Amino acid sequence: MTLLEDEAAAPGARAELPLSGIRVVDLSTSYAGPTATMYLADLGAEVIKVERPGRGDDARGWGPPFTGGTSAWFASANRNKRSVVLDLRSPGARRVLHRLLAAADVFVENLNPAKLDGLGLSPRRLRARYPRLVYCALSGFGLDGPDATLPGYDLVAQARSGLMSVTGAADGAPQRVSTALSDIVAGMSAALAITAALRRQERTGLGDLVDVALLESDLALMAPRIAAFLAGEPEPRPSGGTDSVLAVYQPFATEDRPIVLAVGSEAIWRRLCDTLGLDGLADDPALASNAGRRAERERIVDAIQRRLRTAGAEEWLERLAAAGVPAAPVQRLAEVVADRQVAARGSVLRLDGADGPHFAVRSPWRLAAADPPARPAPPLGADTEAVLREHGFSDDEIDGLASEGAVQIGAEVAQ
Repeated sequence: MTLLEDEAAAPGARAELPLSGIRVVDLSTSYAGPTATMYLADLGAEVIKVERPGRGDDARGWGPPFTGGTSAWFASANRNKRSVVLDLRSPGARRVLHRLLAAADVFVENLNPAKLDGLGLSPRRLRARYPRLVYCALSGFGLDGPDATLPGYDLVAQARSGLMSVTGAADGAPQRVSTALSDIVAGMSAALAITAALRRQERTGLGDLVDVALLESDLALMAPRIAAFLAGEPEPRPSGGTDSVLAVYQPFATEDRPIVLAVGSEAIWRRLCDTLGLDGLADDPALASNAGRRAERERIVDAIQRRLRTAGAEEWLERLAAAGVPAAPVQRLAEVVADRQVAARGSVLRLDGADGPHFAVRSPWRLAAADPPARPAPPLGADTEAVLREHGFSDDEIDGLASEGAVQIGAEVAQ
């Protein structure tokens, strides 16, 4: 029995998720904002995703691949939400939005400031109207500063933060980390700050303004590099991941495929040398500290590489695991989704929607007290009518809003 199973088996252990009862109005698109609100939904919040007519969230069109008509990218960041379609150009739709906001605890947006002002949804105006609302603004560069109005994307943030300057092959061109890194980290940061602001809201009855920038999210990833540089370390360059502060901490080739080794202490260093049969290195006093090993990195790496090429990855990984040396194969995605630890922990979710299975990655935490919901991303407008009814709109009002084009009733698949 695992620790979580043991906790769950205790009498009365299963409980509400921590954000049960929290209402979130999500006006964000693309990936950072939807990631933030997905994590809030996984923690129990009710997330109402407000989308525009026709296309909805920009990410609905990000493909291929599509499952049925649903973008795989969109599905990966929008589980456990409800979709409401409002045409915010319409006064009627704006009245609906304000009815939602009046009942909400959190509002999340990533819109252009000029567009927000035009819709009357700027932080200043909404916080004055709804003082208990936690208002979260996600943007490329933040709400102030000389570049606050510039558009921001993951690639731009990776470039400007210095992240690309240290990523890539040695002597090669800078490279983007090939996933939505800035967006995901910004989404996690926003979810963390929102939950903290909700704690304050609970104590004081007052909301807050949460300002999250893609650039600063990537600066957070670069924190050790920036600190080391300002402390006198030479400016780093792309190195193929071989320039860690630790020696040795990098990929190596074996007889058949690459693996990585992570030597984080002197004890691990000696165990590595014993496993590889490199007694000369283990007994060399010049290599007894990390600083010494860094100074001799080229000699060490060459010796380790020559030894690892004498056998296959599976053999080495078994021997290294038995010796307590951190190591792993460099896995392709086909191997990742079949990885025994990933499978045992249920880290990849299959969510069956009306148009077929959607796949997503489970939030990177576990709560012993309660399991997160597991609903697929909603079709566009699937929940408009139900949400309006829950917020007090009559049948006649809903029919009127639909006839004037302020709302869209009924689910559609957007591409």
